[in-house]
Amino acid sequence: MKIIVIGAGGTLGSAVARRLADHGHQVVPAARRGPVRVDLADPATVDALFASVRDVDAVVCCAASGRLTPLDSPSDEDFTTGLHGKLLGQVHLVRRAIHHLRDGGGIVLTGGTFEKPTPGGSFGALVNAGLEAFVHAAAPEMPRGLRLSVVSPGWLAETLAAMGLDPADGTPADEVARRYVARIEALPAAG
Repeated sequence: MKIIVIGAGGTLGSAVARRLADHGHQVVPAARRGPVRVDLADPATVDALFASVRDVDAVVCCAASGRLTPLDSPSDEDFTTGLHGKLLGQVHLVRRAIHHLRDGGGIVLTGGTFEKPTPGGSFGALVNAGLEAFVHAAAPEMPRGLRLSVVSPGWLAETLAAMGLDPADGTPADEVARRYVARIEALPAAG
């Protein structure tokens, strides 16, 4: 299958792209920087992506992220960044991708989960819950046999290590990547 991996330059996206390629799929890596550029906060770049990459079977989005922001932060922008990039950006991606994927193709988005309350995580929890609700409601509406799903990993071990925290409290990106590959390989074979 031909699969666009958005966020392929990041920790999770690169692990997903590598695993998909190892499984014999044709991977088109897309990111804010590099030969195939896309930024979920800018819907025009999503349109340009689909104008330049044709005959796509699936899209995996690993690009969306948000910052831990204390509830009493004086900056509204800290909160709206996650809303525009992670939630609305992935919604816009779905709305555009449905016009470009082959019949029976699929879209896998990235949510998230906090197993326990995390300082600064309240808005991220809101965004993740909103994304989960969107996918649950939108999946039955997908046209032409397209499938929509979301993977909601907890903390990545690599992210925790980069933050100076114990990576044992997270899951290695390569292990999380298996969930994305399983979702993609559950799609019907290209005709």
